[in-house]
Amino acid sequence: MSLALSEEQELLRNTAREFIAEHSPVKELRRLRDEQDPVGFSRPLWKQMAELGWASIVLPEDLGGAGLGYAELGIVLEECGRTLAATPLVATSLLGANAVLLGGNELQRKEILPAVAKGERILALALQEGSHHAPYAVATRAEASASGWRLTGRKSFVLDGHVADQIVVVARTSGSSGERDGLSLFLVPKAARGLEVTRTIMVDGRNAANLGFEGVELDRAALLGAEGRGADVLDRVLDLAAVGLSAEMLGTLAEAFERTIAYLKERKQFGVPIGSFQALKHRAANMFVEVELSRSIVLDALRAIDEGRADLPQLASIAKARVSDAIHLIGNEAVQMFGGIGVTDEEEIGLFLKRARVAELTLGDAAFHRARFAALAGF
Repeated sequence: MSLALSEEQELLRNTAREFIAEHSPVKELRRLRDEQDPVGFSRPLWKQMAELGWASIVLPEDLGGAGLGYAELGIVLEECGRTLAATPLVATSLLGANAVLLGGNELQRKEILPAVAKGERILALALQEGSHHAPYAVATRAEASASGWRLTGRKSFVLDGHVADQIVVVARTSGSSGERDGLSLFLVPKAARGLEVTRTIMVDGRNAANLGFEGVELDRAALLGAEGRGADVLDRVLDLAAVGLSAEMLGTLAEAFERTIAYLKERKQFGVPIGSFQALKHRAANMFVEVELSRSIVLDALRAIDEGRADLPQLASIAKARVSDAIHLIGNEAVQMFGGIGVTDEEEIGLFLKRARVAELTLGDAAFHRARFAALAGF
C-alpha cells in the first residue's frame, strides 16, 4: 500500500502550510502565553479555519462538514504541529465533535455539529480524573434525579475546558472506578449551575481546565448515547483522537528535526559547521529514522480510519506510542544540539521541547499504549 499523498492532498498540505505559517507562527503562541490571553487561542483564526472547512473536515456534509477523511484532517493537524499553533482542533473536532457524532441522537447532532462546522461552538471532553490517562478510572457519578440527572465529581486536564460552550462529561451511572461497564456520556452547558471551572496553563502554554461538579442538575436529554454504554463510544473517540494527535505531534517533531539540521549546518566551531562532526551526524541520522518511522505509522493509522479497518485500535496505540517516543527523543536531541541557547526562552526550539512533554502525555503516554496494544493482542 502506497503511503504517498495524492495530488489533492499535496495541494491541501501546501495551502495549510502557507496559511498556518502566516497566521499562526510560533511567535503567536509566545504572544498568547506572554500576554496571558484569557482564551488561549485566536478566535478569529479559528473562524477562518472553519470557513476553510478545517474544523469539520471529517463531518458529514449534511451536518455542515466537508465529508472528507482523516488523511486530510491529519494533513492540517500536522501543519498545525509545525508552528505549535494553538487551536481547538483536538478538543473540539477530535474529541467533542466525535463524541456527539458517534453517540448523539439526530437532534443532538443537528443542533451541535453545524455550529462546530461554522466555528461558532467550542466543545471539550472531560474524562481524566487522576494524574495519568486511564479511560475507565472514572469516579464522577451521575445519579437519576427528578429533573433527569445529577452530576457529582471532579475532572482534570480538560483541554479547552475553560472556554468550551458545551462539555462532554464521562460519568459513572453504575459500577466502580476502573470498570468499563457503567460509563455514560453527558452534555453539560458551560452555564450549568454547580459547575466550577478553573483554568490551568500547561508547561507548553496550552489550555486545560480543572472542573468540579457539585450536584449539577441536567435534564434527561443531556444523556449522550445509551446509559451505561458510554465506553463503546469513548473507545472509538479516543482511538480517533490518538491518531489525530499523533499527526499533530508528527508535524512538531519533523519541524524540530528540520530546525536542528539547519542549525548544524549554520553553527561553526573550529572553522567548520558542527554538522560535519561525525558524532553529531550519527545523532542526526537517528533523528531522521525516528521521523520517517513516525510518518509511516501515522499515515497508515489515518488511512485505517478512512478504510474502516478492524485493526484501528491497535494502530492507534502503535502510532501514539511510536510518536511519543520519537518526540521525546527529538525534543531532547534538538535542545542539546543547539547548546546553551537551546534552553533559553528566546530560542524557539525550547518551545518544541515543552510541547513534546505535554503532547506525549496527552491521551496516554508510550507506556500506556504499549500496554494497551499488548492487551488487544491477547498478551
